[in-house]
Amino acid sequence: RDQNTTFTPTPKPSHIFTSNSQLSNRNNTKIAKERAQHCNNIMADAAIETLYHTTFADRLITPEENAELIATLQSLQTIEDGSTSPPALTPDKFVWLRASAFRVACDYLVDGQNDDAKAENVKLLRAINAVVHALETTCLLPSLEAEGGVDFSQESVEELFKSLYEIEDKDGDGEGDGPVVITTAEVMVLREFLNNEATRPPLSMLVWLRAAAFRIGCQYLDEEHDKAKNVALLRSINVIVHTVENTCMKPKPLVLDLPPSHTPDVNTDFASAAQILWNLDSNRLSPYKDYKMDVQSSKHPSHKGDAAHDPLFTYVHRGIFQERPTFDAFRHLLDNYSACTGEEETVSSKELRENRTFLNAVMETAPMKYCHRYCLAKGVKYNGRSIPEDEARFKEVLDSIWFKLYSRSGGGGRRRKMDSSGFEHVFVGEVKNGQVSGFHNWIMFWLEERKGAVDYRGYIKPRSRYSAETNGDDHVLTLQFSWK
Repeated sequence: RDQNTTFTPTPKPSHIFTSNSQLSNRNNTKIAKERAQHCNNIMADAAIETLYHTTFADRLITPEENAELIATLQSLQTIEDGSTSPPALTPDKFVWLRASAFRVACDYLVDGQNDDAKAENVKLLRAINAVVHALETTCLLPSLEAEGGVDFSQESVEELFKSLYEIEDKDGDGEGDGPVVITTAEVMVLREFLNNEATRPPLSMLVWLRAAAFRIGCQYLDEEHDKAKNVALLRSINVIVHTVENTCMKPKPLVLDLPPSHTPDVNTDFASAAQILWNLDSNRLSPYKDYKMDVQSSKHPSHKGDAAHDPLFTYVHRGIFQERPTFDAFRHLLDNYSACTGEEETVSSKELRENRTFLNAVMETAPMKYCHRYCLAKGVKYNGRSIPEDEARFKEVLDSIWFKLYSRSGGGGRRRKMDSSGFEHVFVGEVKNGQVSGFHNWIMFWLEERKGAVDYRGYIKPRSRYSAETNGDDHVLTLQFSWK
């Protein structure tokens, strides 16, 4: 089953409004814009990382510096008038923001060659705690109740944290061997403690709870100041903090304050709106950093031979599914469909929950907030009715557009099979009479390629002879493949 298709290496909700011809028409000006926008996206992430490097350089944050840090983080949520880059900080990027703080901090761990290594590393952990506190203040809200469980106590928390940091003594010399590693089973124990009605912490202990993870973690810094072991400790602290945030906090709703250049009105044309959607997408991936492609040889669309002997993707950073809620929610939808038309689709209660999770996740992103405003400004109608201003009702419209089943295989009466949906066609792909249709999504392609179900056969030559050369840093690629 052969297919020529176009996809973008980031699952943007705007795909539902984009045609193949628009994506495939790639002249030099468009390529230059794409690469400039790629640089802007890197600059947005780099702004965060530069802030972390500056903060951790002296391993010390004063109260004044902490207030300045929070103010700086809040300023990174704004969109400048005329900007082509997304905001550097949005609630949906929180996991990446916190994980990056730990990753950058690893560069400032002091090894055993320094007499003051232990004291300096303790200062560093305190600085990381301050940065995480600033991030939580900026991006999260508590989900705890005022009253905690009757069995909650600071002593029980400290005992649990110590058990998580303890290193197994394999050789019986009374000292732990190897680095600190927190297992999945241990994460489940911590999650159960925090969720249990009897041991759930009260709201007043939330800041203390996260700070305790760092304070007790300081006790497990390696005595020989082995940097690799201390890096492993920082990763373990990150795991505990992540679990605390997941169980005791929730993201702040995204409030999109658009400047004049990004505000849609009745005169905003479709091409301008699509460009702003792209500019607002802080979740798109960076070539060579988050993914690597080997595009190999080009071909004409009518040529069915194999012009690429190797897979398209040579690397994808799998952490994106933990760091970006929309990516994770999207991935869970891909196994909900049968690719063959004519096979009746059934939707389970679990799949309905996954649909809602995805819609809730994408509606907390700037592109979909803009999409809603654009539809309102243009007076768009769906099924004869105006798009609702209420966001909950707008999600109902999206649910109908993307997930309502219809028949693609044809037939009438009892032979009519409800075998397709907008989401399945566009993002997952379908097979009818041996031909693939849809499948405009790189995540599905990558997953199927890993399984050996997709054979990449080369990219399609741009129609214009003035088009820039296709290479591994392209965000948009028209290609040919076979799908088993």
